[in-house]
Amino acid sequence: MGKYNFTNKTFLVTGGSGFLGKPLVKRLLEDGVKVRVLSRDEGKLIDLKESFPSIEILTGDVSDAFEVRQAMQGVNGVFHLAASKHIGIAEKQVRECIKSNTLGSLYILEESLNHKLEFVIGISTDKAAQVAGVYGASKLLMERLFKQFEQLNANTDYRIVRYGNVLYSTGSVLCKWRDLISEGKDLIVTEPEATRFFWTVDQAIDLIYNCLENCTDSSPYVPTMKGMSIGNLLEALIQKYAPVGTRPNVKVIGLQAGENKHEKILENGSYSNEVEQYTIEEIKQLI
Repeated sequence: MGKYNFTNKTFLVTGGSGFLGKPLVKRLLEDGVKVRVLSRDEGKLIDLKESFPSIEILTGDVSDAFEVRQAMQGVNGVFHLAASKHIGIAEKQVRECIKSNTLGSLYILEESLNHKLEFVIGISTDKAAQVAGVYGASKLLMERLFKQFEQLNANTDYRIVRYGNVLYSTGSVLCKWRDLISEGKDLIVTEPEATRFFWTVDQAIDLIYNCLENCTDSSPYVPTMKGMSIGNLLEALIQKYAPVGTRPNVKVIGLQAGENKHEKILENGSYSNEVEQYTIEEIKQLI
C-alpha cells in the first residue's frame, strides 16, 4: 500500500470476526499482512481461524483495558472495528453501548501511546453527524477522542472513517425482510419516506484503504454517497424476492427512538434525501 509499507507488519483488527471485520481480515491477508484479531465472540473467532489459519486470535473485549493491552503488544497498526451498533439496543442498554463504543475506543487510544504504531483507524457512522440517540452520541465521542489523541501523539496517524448503512450488516432488517417476503408473510416498516446512505461491504473495505492512503488528519473521512429511501429499498426487495403473483401486507409503525427521518454524513453536508438517489432497479442489483 502506497503510504504504508505492509510488508512484514502485524495489524490488530478489533471486532475482526464480525460482518465487516471478516472481509477486512481477508483483504489484509491477501496483502501479505500478519493479522491478530480481538473479538468477544469465541464461536465466531474459531470459525474465522478455520477460514484463515494463519491469523492469531484473542478472545476479549475492548472495554477491558488489560485485554486491550495484551492485544496491542507487538502490532504495527490497529483497525478498530469493535462496536455495539444496533440503535434500538443502544437506547435500552446505554451503559453497554458507551462501554463498547466510547470506553473501548479510549482504551485503544490510551494504549497506543505505549507503542510505536503507524496508525489507529476507527470506524464511525453518519449517526455521529446528526446525533439523535445513544449510538450516534457514543460514536461522536469516539471521534472527539481520536482528535484529542492526534494532538497528544504526533508519532501515530489517527484516522476516522464514517459510514452510512452497510447492506446486510449484522442486525440489518434486510435479511429479515427478504426472508419474510420469500415466505409471503406480512412486513413491518418504520417510515417509507425516510432515507439513508447505503454502502456495500466491498465499498466499505475500499473506503478503509482509501482513508489510510489519502487522509492527512483525524477528520472523518467520508465518501460521496447516494441516498436510498426505505420505501424504495422495500419495493426492490418485494420485486426481487416475492413469489410470483403475491405482494405482502406492509404495516407502517413510524420512526423509532434514536432515528432520524433523513441522515447526514457530514455536519455541514447534504441530507440523504438531498443527494442523488438509487433507483429501484439499481437497488435490486445491490441486494
